[in-house]
Amino acid sequence: MKKHVVLLVLIMLVASLITAKALKVAFIYVGPVGDAGWTYAHDLGRQYVQKVFGSDIITSYIESVPEGAESENVLRSYAQRGYDLIFATSFGYMDPVINVAKKYPKTIFMHCSGYKAAENVGTYFGRMYEPRFLSGLIAGIMTKSNIIGYVAAHPIPEVIRGINAFALGVKYVNPEAKVHVIWSNTWYDPAMEKEAAISLLDMGADVIAQHQDSPAPQQAAQQYGAYSIGYNSDMSGFAPKAYLGAPVWNWGPYYEKIIKEVIAGTWKSEQYWGGMVDGVVDIHISDLVPDSVKKLVSVFKEAIIEGKFHPFSGPLYNQSGELRVPAGDVPSDGELLGMDWFVDNVVGTIPK
Repeated sequence: MKKHVVLLVLIMLVASLITAKALKVAFIYVGPVGDAGWTYAHDLGRQYVQKVFGSDIITSYIESVPEGAESENVLRSYAQRGYDLIFATSFGYMDPVINVAKKYPKTIFMHCSGYKAAENVGTYFGRMYEPRFLSGLIAGIMTKSNIIGYVAAHPIPEVIRGINAFALGVKYVNPEAKVHVIWSNTWYDPAMEKEAAISLLDMGADVIAQHQDSPAPQQAAQQYGAYSIGYNSDMSGFAPKAYLGAPVWNWGPYYEKIIKEVIAGTWKSEQYWGGMVDGVVDIHISDLVPDSVKKLVSVFKEAIIEGKFHPFSGPLYNQSGELRVPAGDVPSDGELLGMDWFVDNVVGTIPK
């Protein structure tokens, strides 16, 4: 009799293991996973959660998905195949996510950097302006020509906000320096981004910053004997003689949090905007930066994390000299998320 009971328990255990449903999680990327930048950072997050959850989840990804109609087809395909959770990792996927989510209410969608949400759609992003400001401190000290180049991606608030934060860091330590902006209108086009960087270097820039996903602007800086500020991840291997550091992403812990909530059935739509205090954004600094500068950056980093300093603290003036943020004030999140103007030490225009 006991043998039969033991056998029955074993059968039930095996059956439960066979029928246990692994959570199916998809990631949609705008660039290649080998870009060393934005997509690479997101895929590190995917790899992180795959290791954390093991066989409890199944992850899949599609890289280099254009923003627009094609992304909608990819989103729909994942939903039709029964994926429980879909991370759409580029701003231009916003409307396609909303459209597909309406038709698949049981699927949870998380959209990175957007502002449209629904009952089964959450948004998430990081306060990258915090480490951008810190990287501006480094650039402002390290420049000798006081001409700092910035290879900008697309004229959207995310990019404009990053340029301004960087420029405010520069101004804090070096009021004489100017940040010169050239738009590439790309997220990942190494040839075009390198060409834009060279245009800035030919103007006399001795530090090059960027918002795109390739290391091409930093490679151009190294070629010209200048310094560079990267983005997304540690790109020092691509330009070791130029790379000063970079604002970087760390998506793994956030992805872990969301997956745990979905598995537990506690997930609810939210509009998340985390900062250095959460660890979702940070700054990487190379050994080319003097220790004294590293210490200064560390002081400001701690002040930001502790809420004692905000990179956009007023007074702030736009390029026309108009006061946009009074002394002692800080822009609201809504104002930061919709930023469409440059601070007064930026040289360049914002295409309409």
